[in-house]
Amino acid sequence: MTTAGFDYTITRTLEAPVEQVWAAWTRADQYARWAGAEDVVLDVRPGGAWSSVMVIPGGARVPLSGRYAEVVENKRLVVGMSVPGREELALMTVDLNGDGDRTRITVSQTLGSTEERDQSEFGSNMLLDGLTAFLSAL
Repeated sequence: MTTAGFDYTITRTLEAPVEQVWAAWTRADQYARWAGAEDVVLDVRPGGAWSSVMVIPGGARVPLSGRYAEVVENKRLVVGMSVPGREELALMTVDLNGDGDRTRITVSQTLGSTEERDQSEFGSNMLLDGLTAFLSAL
Protein backbone atom coordinates (compact mmCIF):
# COMPACT_ATOMS: atom_id res chain seq x y z
CA MET A 1 0.00 0.00 0.00
CA THR A 2 1.33 3.41 -0.95
CA THR A 3 1.45 5.69 2.09
CA ALA A 4 3.44 8.64 0.78
CA GLY A 5 3.41 10.17 -2.64
CA PHE A 6 1.33 12.29 -4.94
CA ASP A 7 -2.37 12.59 -4.08
CA TYR A 8 -5.52 13.67 -5.80
CA THR A 9 -9.09 13.92 -4.59
CA ILE A 10 -12.17 14.56 -6.73
CA THR A 11 -15.57 15.27 -5.18
CA ARG A 12 -18.82 15.59 -7.09
CA THR A 13 -22.50 15.60 -6.25
CA LEU A 14 -24.51 13.17 -8.34
CA GLU A 15 -28.24 13.50 -8.94
CA ALA A 16 -29.01 9.92 -7.91
CA PRO A 17 -29.65 8.06 -4.66
CA VAL A 18 -26.68 6.26 -3.13
CA GLU A 19 -28.15 2.83 -3.93
CA GLN A 20 -28.14 3.66 -7.67
CA VAL A 21 -24.57 4.93 -7.51
CA TRP A 22 -23.47 1.81 -5.61
CA ALA A 23 -25.15 -0.46 -8.17
CA ALA A 24 -23.42 1.41 -11.01
CA TRP A 25 -20.01 0.69 -9.42
CA THR A 26 -20.71 -2.89 -8.33
CA ARG A 27 -22.89 -4.51 -11.01
CA ALA A 28 -20.87 -5.64 -14.02
CA ASP A 29 -23.63 -4.88 -16.55
CA GLN A 30 -24.01 -1.31 -15.30
CA TYR A 31 -20.27 -0.68 -14.87
CA ALA A 32 -19.64 -1.79 -18.47
CA ARG A 33 -22.17 0.74 -19.77
CA TRP A 34 -20.78 3.86 -18.10
CA ALA A 35 -17.08 3.04 -17.78
CA GLY A 36 -16.49 2.19 -21.42
CA ALA A 37 -15.48 -1.35 -20.50
CA GLU A 38 -15.93 -4.84 -21.94
CA ASP A 39 -15.58 -8.30 -20.41
CA VAL A 40 -16.32 -6.91 -16.94
CA VAL A 41 -16.08 -9.32 -13.99
CA LEU A 42 -16.69 -7.91 -10.48
CA ASP A 43 -16.46 -10.02 -7.30
CA VAL A 44 -17.34 -7.18 -4.95
CA ARG A 45 -16.14 -8.34 -1.53
CA PRO A 46 -12.91 -7.80 0.40
CA GLY A 47 -10.23 -9.77 -1.46
CA GLY A 48 -12.55 -10.35 -4.42
CA ALA A 49 -11.06 -10.06 -7.89
CA TRP A 50 -12.20 -7.75 -10.66
CA SER A 51 -11.20 -7.43 -14.28
CA SER A 52 -12.25 -5.53 -17.37
CA VAL A 53 -11.03 -4.38 -20.74
CA MET A 54 -11.23 -0.59 -20.96
CA VAL A 55 -12.03 0.72 -24.42
CA ILE A 56 -10.20 4.02 -24.79
CA PRO A 57 -11.40 6.69 -27.24
CA GLY A 58 -9.86 5.76 -30.57
CA GLY A 59 -10.60 2.07 -30.01
CA ALA A 60 -7.53 0.88 -28.06
CA ARG A 61 -8.33 -1.87 -25.53
CA VAL A 62 -6.50 -1.99 -22.21
CA PRO A 63 -6.92 -5.04 -19.94
CA LEU A 64 -7.14 -4.13 -16.24
CA SER A 65 -7.44 -6.26 -13.12
CA GLY A 66 -7.08 -6.17 -9.36
CA ARG A 67 -8.74 -6.90 -6.05
CA TYR A 68 -11.10 -5.13 -3.70
CA ALA A 69 -9.32 -4.11 -0.49
CA GLU A 70 -12.40 -2.76 1.33
CA VAL A 71 -16.14 -2.97 0.65
CA VAL A 72 -18.77 -1.19 2.77
CA GLU A 73 -22.11 -1.33 0.93
CA ASN A 74 -23.43 2.07 -0.15
CA LYS A 75 -20.49 3.78 1.61
CA ARG A 76 -16.99 2.83 0.43
CA LEU A 77 -15.02 0.84 -2.12
CA VAL A 78 -11.25 0.58 -1.98
CA VAL A 79 -10.24 -0.84 -5.33
CA GLY A 80 -6.74 -2.20 -5.91
CA MET A 81 -5.42 -2.27 -9.47
CA SER A 82 -2.48 -4.32 -10.69
CA VAL A 83 0.20 -2.13 -12.27
CA PRO A 84 2.88 -3.70 -14.48
CA GLY A 85 6.28 -3.63 -12.80
CA ARG A 86 4.88 -3.11 -9.27
CA GLU A 87 4.28 -5.71 -6.61
CA GLU A 88 1.72 -3.68 -4.68
CA LEU A 89 -1.71 -2.75 -5.95
CA ALA A 90 -2.49 0.88 -6.76
CA LEU A 91 -5.41 1.68 -4.44
CA MET A 92 -8.29 3.98 -5.36
CA THR A 93 -10.85 4.90 -2.72
CA VAL A 94 -14.45 5.66 -3.66
CA ASP A 95 -16.49 7.17 -0.80
CA LEU A 96 -20.24 7.69 -1.09
CA ASN A 97 -22.40 9.92 1.08
CA GLY A 98 -26.10 9.66 0.27
CA ASP A 99 -28.57 12.47 0.95
CA GLY A 100 -32.00 11.52 -0.39
CA ASP A 101 -31.96 11.71 -4.19
CA ARG A 102 -28.37 12.96 -4.30
CA THR A 103 -25.01 11.37 -3.55
CA ARG A 104 -21.69 13.01 -2.85
CA ILE A 105 -18.92 10.87 -4.34
CA THR A 106 -15.26 11.33 -3.49
CA VAL A 107 -12.56 9.50 -5.44
CA SER A 108 -9.02 9.67 -4.08
CA GLN A 109 -5.69 8.04 -4.75
CA THR A 110 -2.02 8.32 -3.78
CA LEU A 111 0.51 7.54 -6.48
CA GLY A 112 4.28 7.37 -6.81
CA SER A 113 4.90 10.24 -9.23
CA THR A 114 3.30 13.38 -10.59
CA GLU A 115 2.92 11.66 -13.98
CA GLU A 116 1.07 8.68 -12.47
CA ARG A 117 -1.11 11.02 -10.40
CA ASP A 118 -1.97 13.23 -13.38
CA GLN A 119 -2.84 10.22 -15.57
CA SER A 120 -4.97 8.64 -12.84
CA GLU A 121 -6.73 11.90 -12.01
CA PHE A 122 -7.53 12.40 -15.71
CA GLY A 123 -8.87 8.83 -15.93
CA SER A 124 -10.94 9.25 -12.76
CA ASN A 125 -12.51 12.45 -14.11
CA MET A 126 -13.38 10.59 -17.33
CA LEU A 127 -14.96 7.79 -15.27
CA LEU A 128 -16.99 10.26 -13.22
CA ASP A 129 -18.14 12.04 -16.40
CA GLY A 130 -19.36 8.68 -17.74
CA LEU A 131 -21.02 7.83 -14.42
CA THR A 132 -22.79 11.22 -14.31
CA ALA A 133 -24.13 10.77 -17.86
CA PHE A 134 -25.23 7.18 -17.14
CA LEU A 135 -27.10 8.12 -13.96
CA SER A 136 -28.82 11.10 -15.59
CA ALA A 137 -30.18 8.78 -18.31
CA LEU A 138 -31.81 6.36 -15.83
